[in-house]
Amino acid sequence: GHVSFKDTFARVEKGQVLLYNLHIEPYQAASYENLPADRVRRLLLHKREIKKMDQEATLKSQTLIPTKLYYNNRGLVKVEVGLAKGKKQYDKREVIKKRQIDKDLKRALRGRNPR
Repeated sequence: GHVSFKDTFARVEKGQVLLYNLHIEPYQAASYENLPADRVRRLLLHKREIKKMDQEATLKSQTLIPTKLYYNNRGLVKVEVGLAKGKKQYDKREVIKKRQIDKDLKRALRGRNPR
């Protein structure tokens, strides 16, 4: 199926690692009762792994994000999780400015070349 990692992150809550905003398209040939595509998913980890992830994320004020989704040799879906630092506000403004400039440039070029 189709999977979208856009805006996906993981958080440690009450001794569990929960994955938010991971969009997995429902299987079309499934039964009449499909679960929501972007529900919160619980990751199965050992307690020591959860504790280590929580400590590293809070100590460095970073976010847990999924980097890879794959099947293991037993057919189970595995998620590789990494630590990432969020963008600063000024970085976001630069990205928005660049996007706006690109959009204006495309608009200007499109107006020049009539079909």
